[in-house]
Amino acid sequence: MPPDALSLHVPEPAVRPGGNPSFSDLDIPEAGAVRRPEVDVAAAEIRDLAYTLIRVLDADGVAVGPWAGSLTDEELLAGLRDMMKLRAFDARMLMAQRQGKTSFYMQHLGEEAVSTAFRRALEPGDMNFPTYRQAGLLVAGGYPLVDMMCQIYSNEADPLLGRQLPVMYSAKDHGFFSISGNLATQTVQAVGWAMASAIKNDSRIAAAWIGDGSTAESDFHAALVFASTYRAPVVLNVVNNQWAISTFQGFARGGSSTFAARGHGFGIPALRVDGNDYLAVHAVAKWAVERARRNLGPTLVEYVTYRAGAHSTSDDPSAYRPKTEFDAWPLGDPVARLKTHLIARGAWSEERHRQGEAEILDEVVAAQREAEAHGTLHAGGKPSPRDMFEGVFSEMPPHLRRQRQQAGY
Repeated sequence: MPPDALSLHVPEPAVRPGGNPSFSDLDIPEAGAVRRPEVDVAAAEIRDLAYTLIRVLDADGVAVGPWAGSLTDEELLAGLRDMMKLRAFDARMLMAQRQGKTSFYMQHLGEEAVSTAFRRALEPGDMNFPTYRQAGLLVAGGYPLVDMMCQIYSNEADPLLGRQLPVMYSAKDHGFFSISGNLATQTVQAVGWAMASAIKNDSRIAAAWIGDGSTAESDFHAALVFASTYRAPVVLNVVNNQWAISTFQGFARGGSSTFAARGHGFGIPALRVDGNDYLAVHAVAKWAVERARRNLGPTLVEYVTYRAGAHSTSDDPSAYRPKTEFDAWPLGDPVARLKTHLIARGAWSEERHRQGEAEILDEVVAAQREAEAHGTLHAGGKPSPRDMFEGVFSEMPPHLRRQRQQAGY
């Protein structure tokens, strides 16, 4: 090869299947070490916060530093139950998919703190534009588990009438915009919704959600342009769970050292937070939400977490990463960390935790029985084929009426 020949750089993960997991490139500051700026700070004054990691819980489960103190013990106990319920829900639905009761499922294992804590920072009327791994927004918002399960089973009680893939929920009254399987489209939609809220002089804000891999899509960058230009009241959430479907986050991150740093080129304040620290996630969410509601513009937040399970039930992660990688993840388990914190405060105990797990499992199993009484993928009631003709036009056009009649509906 000539000495001046060009060569193409292709990013590679630090370790392959069968190797020893390593997260040596993840710089983790001490809990409580990162400053908390005023909400109205200029983006240029907090550039450093896109390269560090905001943390509240230390190794002993003690909340320390300027970001601590945003939640009471009662609120933290509610947050712990949210995460435990989401985890139990995941386990039951994953099992249901393996039993052939639904065609598809995506779990949240290891990421429960991100969506559940963020939801607790919002107010009624705010709108989330989620991906398929933010069901915690619904769980923490009190959405019925039965309705979620009926949607997964696409049965006769499916609130979406069988029109969406399993786990692609929609609940306007709970601030949960319809999930789209097309990656990154929700970011542009969230910014547009936020701009409309501002045009109407409303007080509601929007939250966009995207995974690390999807930030490579052009829609994400278009959303940042519009959010920055019009100072839209929106929080732009990037969930960095280390892996896209089968590629590590280095592909989408490119030459940028963090995903939060993407905000700098657009003049958007950007923060990076320990996504497995419930207290830190809530504190940062509350800061960003307040900024949007005070008409101070958008904020980009990167949540550093880890997808412990498969990307979906169609995925086998052992083909592209070591099986023990989650065990080596240095930011731990979000449920265990919050549990340790509450026990240290005297607000919880190991015995009460076991009891809580049993109570939540009973609740989830009861919801599953009720949902399955309405049918599953291959058994029981189904949405009527008539529904495919409804809900599109305010007045059905003649050709659809004829098709419906020909189909016998």
